[in-house]
Amino acid sequence: MKCPYCGGTESRVKDSRDIGDAIHRRRECERCKGRFSTYERVEPSHLMVIKRDQRREPFDRQKLYIGIRKACEKRPLPVGEIESAIDEIEQELYRMGRQEVPSSVIGELVMERLRRMDKIAYIRFASVYRSFGDVETMFEEIQQLLNREKAE
Repeated sequence: MKCPYCGGTESRVKDSRDIGDAIHRRRECERCKGRFSTYERVEPSHLMVIKRDQRREPFDRQKLYIGIRKACEKRPLPVGEIESAIDEIEQELYRMGRQEVPSSVIGELVMERLRRMDKIAYIRFASVYRSFGDVETMFEEIQQLLNREKAE
């Protein structure tokens, strides 16, 4: 770690604190005795998404947010619930420990979260994700949703 005051490379850690997604360290330079802070964060590996046509593209949290937000439009959901769902999905993807994940896995994770959050948002997302070709197919999905609810 380079001292911001004198450029020295030797420092001693005086205090460390976990601040959620990072560790805050208070350091003292061995050369000039100046004190400074550093933050250490884990940098997750870059996750690639395998699309249906086998193309690969980097995972994009914003794209996930937009898709879920559209499904939840005009639904009575608490402010942080969508953000929490996205956090859960992203964490689950990184916990898998794979560098490439099929888009179908992401779609199923989204549908699972939406099914628990809001049934209408779930059906909206499913209608696009599963490309319902007709009303009967959508009706079958709604029946399955209702049957799952009864079983739980």
